Amino acid sequence: MSNKLRIAIVGCGGIANGKHMPSLSRQKDAEMVAFCDIIEERAQKAAQTYGAEGAAVYTDYTELLKAGGFDIVHVCTPNDSHSVITIAALEAGNHVMCEKPMAKTTAQAQEMLDAAKRTGMKLSVAYQNRYRSDSEYLKALCENGELGDIYYAKAIALRRRAVPTWGVFLDEEKQGGGPLIDIGTHALDLTLWMMDNYKPRSVMGSSFHKLSNRKNAGNAFGPWDPEQFKVEDSAFGFITMENGATIVLESSWALNVSEYREAQTLLAGTEGGADMKDGLRLNGDRGGRLYETKVDLSAGGVAFFDGGQENESDREARLWLEAVREDKEPVVKPEQALVVTQILEAIYESSRTGRAVYFDGTSDN
Repeated sequence: MSNKLRIAIVGCGGIANGKHMPSLSRQKDAEMVAFCDIIEERAQKAAQTYGAEGAAVYTDYTELLKAGGFDIVHVCTPNDSHSVITIAALEAGNHVMCEKPMAKTTAQAQEMLDAAKRTGMKLSVAYQNRYRSDSEYLKALCENGELGDIYYAKAIALRRRAVPTWGVFLDEEKQGGGPLIDIGTHALDLTLWMMDNYKPRSVMGSSFHKLSNRKNAGNAFGPWDPEQFKVEDSAFGFITMENGATIVLESSWALNVSEYREAQTLLAGTEGGADMKDGLRLNGDRGGRLYETKVDLSAGGVAFFDGGQENESDREARLWLEAVREDKEPVVKPEQALVVTQILEAIYESSRTGRAVYFDGTSDN
């Protein structure tokens, strides 16, 4: 391995330009040496903007992997191709950071995990909300037992009107779903991580296409095309864990609510509670009196690095590269990301069948 970790980017669209490549470009111990996109101009532009001198450009990821010359692959493609590209990259001897969700289906996610174990290469999934200052502070409190036994939680990803109208977000075949698999996945990952509970027992779910058929609807990104809107506009889940803990998952791109709350969690434990509404708030009782505290995260703490503030995407990139260089476990373990996909898939299945999904093979009949 050279002094700098060499990275290949597969998929040079919105998420690569919006997060991966800018954050990687700010890491002193890494360089991007290869770029691949089915639209050659996008790969070329990415190489010109972020690439090391002589960076290679491809339109076929198999050719990129065959050529090699890098240590890490970042997979930033639509959901339906996450598994096949990730597995090929792992088997070619590369560590992989895959954009969320891990995969379109649980079976695909399991194949990715199996490939990582088989090859001995590192695999992580890009759940960057874990690296926010409020998330890291709350995680530390949970690990210290300050909330006690967390037995109820809400995973919140609600938008009033912010349907993404570009790319393949509205394509069910490419993405596997709508807001549930797009933004609900972040809220669920955050909640499971805080609880350190990855053993679901059953799931009930419902999804809706209530507003997607409306023309000229008010939307932050401009009106959507009802003919192209093939995924749900809202989805909700009721998740029971093996230890009895309960999680309610709320996700929507378009819902008649006045509040915008995305990638948030609410936790209720035996010793206290927490939520992320209007900042990070803690609550409980002390000395026979109820209390509520808003945590000041405006300065200091883990979100600061080398004298300057580090955003969650940069911190994700830095800690991922550190895990590769120092041969440590990544912050987001593939086993954890697989459970997120398993639960999301169960919500969709429950919505289709009208029945609960049980993970131990039992039935609600």
